Amino acid sequence: MWPAVTTQLLFFGALGVLSTAFAFWVNRRLFDRRRVERVSVLEGIFFVVGLVSLGLGWYFNVRYTHQYGSHASYVDYTKHLFDNWASDSAAQDYIIFNVVLFPLWSIVDGRRRGMRAPWIFFVMSLFTSLAFSVAVYLAFVERQIRYDRATSAASSTA
Repeated sequence: MWPAVTTQLLFFGALGVLSTAFAFWVNRRLFDRRRVERVSVLEGIFFVVGLVSLGLGWYFNVRYTHQYGSHASYVDYTKHLFDNWASDSAAQDYIIFNVVLFPLWSIVDGRRRGMRAPWIFFVMSLFTSLAFSVAVYLAFVERQIRYDRATSAASSTA
């Protein structure tokens, strides 16, 4: 029971790390220190909130998988989202935002802003947490805005 649960957590954790690393790698130009030197306060807040939400999410996921053992699965997890009327309301908000609105928003907005592979933030949300993925996306938006300003300023002075 424990090895399967641990393997499942490690598998999804690895996919979360890979999807997050991919987001940074394909958008690495945004982190070129010659263009944008340091993290802004707002960008830092987004990253901190994202990391805190990731830690909390993993804490609860580990507790869930240890409590339910071999029954811990996405299907079982989804069933528990709808355990009562109060959680039904929160669950439908979460599912609609995570599966419909966040992908539409991040892909359309990300493309308009010039981000590369903006779909990765939705994929990331499936393996990390929705709050983490949204926070990282917003940090990238902030970074993209500052990158565009720096690029525009550099080209106007040249």
